[in-house]
Amino acid sequence: MSLAAHLHFLPQEQFCRREVSFTVCAAWFSRSRSPKPTTEESERLQLPGGLWTKCPSCTSVIYSKELERNQMVCPKCEHHFRLSVDQRLGLLCDQGSFEEFDSELRSSDPLGFRDQLRYKERLKKAEKRTGNADAVRTGKGRMNGRPVFLGVFDFFFMGGSMGSVVGEKLTRMVEAATKERKPAIIVSASGGARMQEGIYSLMQMAKVSAAVERHGAQGLPYVSVLTDPTTGGVAASFAMQGDVIVAEPGALIGFAGPRVIEQTIRRKLPEGFQRAEFLLEHGMVDLVVPRGDLKHSLSHVLDLLMGR
Repeated sequence: MSLAAHLHFLPQEQFCRREVSFTVCAAWFSRSRSPKPTTEESERLQLPGGLWTKCPSCTSVIYSKELERNQMVCPKCEHHFRLSVDQRLGLLCDQGSFEEFDSELRSSDPLGFRDQLRYKERLKKAEKRTGNADAVRTGKGRMNGRPVFLGVFDFFFMGGSMGSVVGEKLTRMVEAATKERKPAIIVSASGGARMQEGIYSLMQMAKVSAAVERHGAQGLPYVSVLTDPTTGGVAASFAMQGDVIVAEPGALIGFAGPRVIEQTIRRKLPEGFQRAEFLLEHGMVDLVVPRGDLKHSLSHVLDLLMGR
């Protein structure tokens, strides 16, 4: 029996109830539904205004001020977040002791390079975003009372890439340390040479390495601190020249990235390949030091190397 025929034989009261039910069901199925928020929108709703930070390692949601108090180390899994230059200097130098060098230096555009943006526009945007003139800040300060010369990379400035200004500032810093017979420390966080400057950026590898070599020839210590990430031309030059090489836990360290290597050799890399702990196990770095102990450990290393 068809639905129409079935309804025809129903009592009038029952027919009305069925008709109302069909109408309600049809309305429910045909109603317009608001789209579900995307993951990004959901996170934005749940994490307003930078109040909370999601750990990329354990996915824990951390109160941002608590994370800052913990030196940007996840309290759940001890993942080390990347630091700004100001945060790094605040961690390593005695309060108010840092004196910056060569803050007036700015990169030019020797190749007239342009991709989606002109190189000069990229530099302006990076400076506006970070407050830094280029991808490294150099100077001198005190570390637990000991005078030390420092170069600290800013990964947030064009991926910490090394151009002519970065190389020049590091070279001048190391030469000043040599002249004053003080130890030098470079804290690396870089994707390597800056492609927008071509061969000019590659020249900086040799220039900084030569300054480090002259510094060592005078019997003066150079300590290299490798943070996440230290790759490319920086890793292939002065970052691996330290008398003592210290790395932060979990830092990615290597020349080419792991995905590039896997695609080239067509083999799966070992677990943790190119991470700080793997390099320590294979003799590529001397120490892996948690961020909270870094200042004390560096001071102790310098005391040993300087005979204090």
